[in-house]
Order: sequence, then structure tokens, then C-alpha cells
Amino acid sequence: MVVMLLVVAAVAALVLQAQSASLQTARGRSLVGAEAFAHAPGTLKAMKSADPSALLQPRAEEVRKQAKLNYIVAFSPAGVRWTHPDPNLIGKRVVGSYAEALHGKVHQGTYNTPGIGRAVYTMVPVFDTDGKVVGLVSVGIAVKSVNEHVAEQLPLLFGSAAGGLVLVTGGSALVSRRLRRQTHGLDPAEMTRMYEHHDAVLHSVREGVLVISGEGRLLLANDEACRLLDLPEDVLGRRVTDLGLAPRTATLLASGRAVTDEVILVGERLLAVNLRPTAPHGGPTGGVATLRDTTELRAVAGRAEVARERLQLLYAAGVRIGTTLDVVRTAEELAEVAVPGFADFVTVELLDAVRRGEEPGGASLTMHRTAVRGVRDDHPLYPAGEMITFLPAMPQAQGLQRGHAVLEPDLSMAPDWQALDPERQQRVLDFGIHSLITVPLQARDVVLGMVDFWRSEKEPFAEEDLSFAEELAARAAVAIDNARRYTREHTMAVTLQRSLLPRSLPEQSALDVAHRYLPAQAGVGGDWFDVIPLPGARVGLVVGDVVGHGLHAAVTMGRLRTVVHNFCALDLSPDELLGHLDELVAHIDQNEAAEGESEGITGATCLFAIYDPVSGRCSIARAGHPGPALVLTDGTVTFPDVPVSPPLGLGAGLPIETAELNLPEGSRLALYTDGLIGNRDRDIDTGLELLRQALAHPDQTPEQACQAVLDALLPARPSDDIALLVARTRLLDPDRVADWDVPSEPTAVAPLRAACARQLESWGLDQVAFTAELILSELVTNAIRYGTEPIRLRLLYDRDSLICEVSDGSSTSPHLRRAATTDEGGRGLFLVAHFARRWGTRYTARGKVIWTEQSLDDAAAGPGDAMGDILLDQWDEPTL
Repeated sequence: MVVMLLVVAAVAALVLQAQSASLQTARGRSLVGAEAFAHAPGTLKAMKSADPSALLQPRAEEVRKQAKLNYIVAFSPAGVRWTHPDPNLIGKRVVGSYAEALHGKVHQGTYNTPGIGRAVYTMVPVFDTDGKVVGLVSVGIAVKSVNEHVAEQLPLLFGSAAGGLVLVTGGSALVSRRLRRQTHGLDPAEMTRMYEHHDAVLHSVREGVLVISGEGRLLLANDEACRLLDLPEDVLGRRVTDLGLAPRTATLLASGRAVTDEVILVGERLLAVNLRPTAPHGGPTGGVATLRDTTELRAVAGRAEVARERLQLLYAAGVRIGTTLDVVRTAEELAEVAVPGFADFVTVELLDAVRRGEEPGGASLTMHRTAVRGVRDDHPLYPAGEMITFLPAMPQAQGLQRGHAVLEPDLSMAPDWQALDPERQQRVLDFGIHSLITVPLQARDVVLGMVDFWRSEKEPFAEEDLSFAEELAARAAVAIDNARRYTREHTMAVTLQRSLLPRSLPEQSALDVAHRYLPAQAGVGGDWFDVIPLPGARVGLVVGDVVGHGLHAAVTMGRLRTVVHNFCALDLSPDELLGHLDELVAHIDQNEAAEGESEGITGATCLFAIYDPVSGRCSIARAGHPGPALVLTDGTVTFPDVPVSPPLGLGAGLPIETAELNLPEGSRLALYTDGLIGNRDRDIDTGLELLRQALAHPDQTPEQACQAVLDALLPARPSDDIALLVARTRLLDPDRVADWDVPSEPTAVAPLRAACARQLESWGLDQVAFTAELILSELVTNAIRYGTEPIRLRLLYDRDSLICEVSDGSSTSPHLRRAATTDEGGRGLFLVAHFARRWGTRYTARGKVIWTEQSLDDAAAGPGDAMGDILLDQWDEPTL
């Protein structure tokens, strides 16, 4: 069949080739005929004559018949025929495209010509002497004439193909018969397959194969059988009993009985023998034996099991080591993973710098034992927390020096290991610990510490255990280094944040204050609080929140807290302070956006409250911050309606409203951030209700209230910072407040001084009476002279200070200046600034208040002498 297909394909190819050659010959003939007729003498002249048909038609027919062409057609550039085999078509237009020939090019193709059929034609232009086409000549040969020429050659082709087919078929039959006779009827594919199988059995199979005849002679032995039985080279054809095998082995192989996995000892090998007879399967009498070395299989299985356990242990190390970013916990996880799968005891020592989260300065032999883990707890190894200084000759020091694991398979034979503490090391040996691998913990080529693997119940460590110990230590070292770097960054961030938060609350008598600040689990954030003493025994309470976490939020919080302190120095009202803070935040955001900064302060909120212990009034304003909680003396908890403004930086200049609250003495005001009442598992309404329940206890102190709130609302893993401030109000004793209306007359100063002196005497403040009279005289005089009515004087006796306040209806503020030597006035405020601990101006809705604060602890016994010295300092000797 293959030969027949080849013959048919060859014949078809020859026919096609002949047909193609005939067509090519036809194209050549038509081209030659067209070129010859077009360039024949007289053709150009005839085409240019008055009657081209009369001159060209006879010549064209003569040439056509002589050359055995099917047609010669000459036609004008307009397509009108001058010649044609059919005279009826002369004078008619040519059908088809001849644009290519009209442009001076020879055009060939195949076309269905009327009256002739499909023909191969060539179209040639005839040029005038000036290069202009004056006519065209088309010569065609019918395709059927070409096919007739090919058909004449077919008998020869078919005859040759039939002769070749008969010859090849006969030869193939003869060769096939001879091959089948020589191969017992097997075809070549079967022979090749049998040879490949035979070769694989002889050389590639990892089991021994023996073929034994019925007479007990060895017919075949593959390479593995020769190796397992240690057979000589010339074994084929010899009796099995003559091969020098052990009697039991030879008897078993020559028995011919069926055997399954019978184990025999051959030298140092345990061989599993399987023996089967060949007769039941159509073969000659005999048997086939297979030999399998179970010794190696058991060893390989044991090694595979160990490798599987090691891989499982490494996988567990990747999962269990580094679950937290805590250095100590990570070291403990390393010890927990290695016991008992790899070692019976594991100790981890770290450099002190690593435990603190710092960058280690270098490998030191003094380390802190951080983790200890073992199969028993009564071991004599150094406990966790112990500082250990290893000697240079010890295996630990050698491992640090080399940068690789060090193996001590027998600790009793390692005197250098026992040099540090011979008594303890002897107890270790008596305990049963006999083998050690110490591995330095290194990450980024920096030594972090070391890990020691000890064995007491398992087999001693071997060389193949070193690579696994180093791999386990390398994975743990990366996790420890990550924890160390996180500890360093977290410590830096917490230190920065703690430095920006108030370390202690200032002393004041208006409020009893307790506070709590808890960072989020993710790290530091931007929540903050502050207590700021203000003039007139008042106190400012502020709580703020910068959205986000990290150093940027902490730094932003510090900037806002500093700004609030600076604004408090101006003694602004809560709405004015938050208004200025909003403008400042917006300005900072614009500057950072212009400079390409990626982070601004947008998202900050703030609540600011001022409490006056004289009147018991509290002014509160907030910008995007949660409102306060008010706890009355009977335990009733309310949430006062404080108008809320947009967060800082988003107010766009909108006015901020202030709420005025009257707080009874002993009531509590709780200020907090949103992280306390809301989180991903609890909505704000639920948080507010829990806050209400935690605060609804009338006898709570601020400290107790803070703890109760955290116990009720603090989640297990806070996702946001929490700041809490609880303040219990006090009222200044009315007996320590004295005020007078001041007439706008200079003569009112003397009676006012006398009244103040009597009030100070009743308070027992005679030591500051003179200075206080001097200060209030100056302030009242300035108010009478430069201010407007109503004018009032108020004295406040608050703990260790005396506060003097003079208010009037004018908004002009006095300024401290140094008077010239020739000036008769201008020294009053200078004296006030000197004798008062501090002084300033506070603006109100109807004017201003000029206040001073005198310290009672620093009162001098003779203020008159001090005043004289100050006045004398205004003049120098040359002036006098």
C-alpha cells in the first residue's frame, strides 16, 4: 500500500509537472508570436494607415495558421479590433482590460475567449517612433490544446509506474518472507520492542533478575543480580549450584518452586527473593527469580522519613516563628519549634542591644539568655534571663568567629566547653545531655546572638544535622531581626510620642483630673490631651485626634499641642482658639501641598474647654470631635449639646460656636477621643451607652472613673488610639473672692487701697499687702485714666498665689516700656511686671481684663527696699 501510494503520488506529480510545463510553453509561444507580429516590418505602418484591417488581417491569419495559434488580434488603443479569426468581430471593441499594455507593458493572462474557450494570451503594445502606443497585438493559445499535449504523454507515464509497482511489490514480498522465517513470524516492531525490554532488564532495572532453566542452569542474569549476588563474569550456562553461592541461596534458586518475598542473607545484605516458574506461561521449563535489596530500601525509607520530618519542621518554623514583632517572643518560638522534633533542649542567647531593639555594634561574647525550652523542666542549663560570657575557646565563641554552626557530638570529650563553669557543666553531663550544635544567629551579615541545640535522649548530632540547624537558625534570625527593627522603630515612635504628650499634669485648684492614654495595637497615633492653667484660676482642657498612625501622626499631634499652648498664652476664648487653629492647619496643608508633601494634617479634630472655678461656668467648643460626657453629683450622665464645627483645616473660615455649661461643684466632665467609643466591632451608639453605664456612679473619683471606662469599653486589640480625660470640678471658696466697683475718679484709688489692705489682712496676707496695693493702685489708675466704665476690681486668693484683676469697658491694652530718664511717668507697668510673677490682658465681650498673679511663696519681707533699688536703677551716676 505504501509503494502504491508513492507511485500514485509520483504519477500525479509528473502529470501536474507536464501540464505546468505545457502551460509555460504556451505562454512562451504566445509571447513570441505577439512580439514577432508586433515588431514585424510593416505592422507599425499598417496600423498608422487609413485602413489597418485591410493590411493586417491577411498577414495575421497567415501567421496564425503557420504558427498553429488560436488567434492573433490587433486592435487600436481605443479597443477596436483590426484583425480576428472571425471576420464578423473586426471593427468591434475588445472585451476585457488592456490598461497595462496600453501603458507600454507586456501583459499575460488566461481568459475565456468567445469561440475559443479558455486560452493563454499575451498582449504586446506597438510603439510609434516617438514612443506613443499606436496599437496592441494579442496572441492566444487555447488551454485544451495544451491538455491534449499532456494526454499524449500519459500512456508512457502509467506504463512506467505500473512496471515500478510490480518490481517493488515483488521485492518486498521476498524480503518479508525471509525476515519472517528468520524471526519466527515476529514483525520488526515486536523485535525492536523485545530488544529494548531485554536491554532494560539487563542494565537499567534496579532489581536483580535471574532466568534459570529446568536443569538448574543460569540462562540470564542482569547487572543488578550480579552485583547483589557478587557473581563472576562467565556465569551464563553454568549450574546455579556451581556459582559459589551460599547453600541455602543456591538451593532456593534451583528449587523451581514459587516463592514470595523470602528474605535471605547474602553477605551483609538482606535480599527479598521472588521466584516464579515459566512453564505455565508457554515458555520452556524453568523459573524466573527477582532479587530486591531490602537493606538499602530500609535505609532509603529511613532517610526519606527524616527528610520529610525536617521539611515539616522547616515549614512549621516558617509558620510559627515571627508571629509577633517581639524579640523575646520570637526567640521563644524558635525554641518551641525545635523541641522535640530536632533537639531535646534549645537555648537562645541574644545581644543586649538586640533585645532593646538597637543595632548591634558587633559580635560580643557576653549575651543574655533569652529563651530556654526542653523536654524536661528540671535541666541544669542556665535559665532564661541569665547573662553569660562565653570563653574564646568554647564552641559558641568558635561559631561566632567562623560564622557557621559548630558540632560537638560528644560533650564529655570537649574540655573547652566545660571551662566556663566546670561544676554546672558536669551537672549537665550527669543529667544526660551529651551532644551540642551551636549556630550563630545572623541577618544581613550582622550577628544577633546564637542558638544552642542539645540532645540527651536522641542519637548524638551528626555532620548531616549541621545544614538543617543552620537553615532553621537563618529563618529565625530573619524573624528576630525584623522584630528588632520593629522594636527600634516602635520605641523611637513611642518615645517621640511620649515626649510630645504631657508627662505630668500641672498643679491647679480648679479641677481634680485623671487621664489615660493607650496607643493602638498597630503603633503610635495622633490622639492627645492637655490640661493648661489659665489666668484667674481658670483651667483649659483640650483633647485632640489626628487621624492615622505612625510618626507623621505623632509629630502632627506635637505641632498642634504646641500651637494650642501658644494660643492659650494669648488667653483666647475656646471659639477664637479653635478658629485660629483651623486657619493654621489649613495654611500648613496648603504649604505642604505646594512643596509636594504627601501628607498634611487634614483629618485632625479638637475639643477645647475653659473652666472657671469662681463662677462654675465651662465654655466648650469643638471642631469635628466627639462631645463631652457630663456626670452630675447624683450619678446622672448626660451628653451636653455642644455645636460641632468641621474638622481642623476644613472649616474654610466658618464661625465656631461655643456652649456655656454651669457645672455644680463635684460634677465630672469626661473628654475622650473616638477610639474609645467606636471600633470595627461596635458602633458609636453602643459605645456611648457603655460609656454612660461606666460613668453612672456618683462616688467615683476621676481615677476610678478612668479605670471603669477602660474596663467597659477597651477592646482586646485596639485599632485606634484612646485618650481619656476625666475632671471633677471644684469651686473657689467665696471667702477667697473679693470684688469692688471702681468709680471713674482718681480719688477712688485711696479708699480702694485701704479696702484691699483690710481684705488681705483678713486673709493673713500681710507680707504681700504692700506689693499688692502698689500693683492694684497702678492698674486701677490706668483703668481710670485710659479705660472706660464700668471698672471693677477683683482679688482672688488661690492656693499659693494672689490674683488681682481690673476690668473696664475699653479694648485698648497697655504695653510695657522702659521710660526715659527725663520722663515723669511710664514706670508703673514696669514695677507691676517686676513684682508680679506674671501679668497679662484678657479680652472679653465688653472690654478687657488686666490681671496680675503674685506668688505667696516668694514674698519678700521688705518690698519697699526692693522698690527703691528698682527706681534708683533707672538713673545712673552721670545723670545724677
